[in-house]
Amino acid sequence: MIQRHSPGSTRRLTLAADKSYDCAEFVKDLRQACVTPHVAQKVRYSAIDGRTTRHPGYAVSQKRRKKIEEPFGWAKTVGPMAQTMLRGIKRVAAQFTLTMAAGNLARLPRLLAR
Repeated sequence: MIQRHSPGSTRRLTLAADKSYDCAEFVKDLRQACVTPHVAQKVRYSAIDGRTTRHPGYAVSQKRRKKIEEPFGWAKTVGPMAQTMLRGIKRVAAQFTLTMAAGNLARLPRLLAR
């Protein structure tokens, strides 16, 4: 998707990624491609500097990233998706759909209480 962004364009894009992508070469390549890296920072050393983290959009991006990753973490810890016993794309897809539906049902009382 980054390659589809025209190199001469001045329109800034943002790219969110895991902290495993927090390396100097990846961040440098994104900046050259006119893409703002919204990469989660590593604890000890980070290639993401104040140019990115000072903007409120970075904080919003990290909060949204957490909301997106929470259901997948739930599916791995509570649901059976850590290591599926099923084989085949259709069976695993059905198990994934059922697990995510169960996760939504588990969240429903808290959502209705608001």
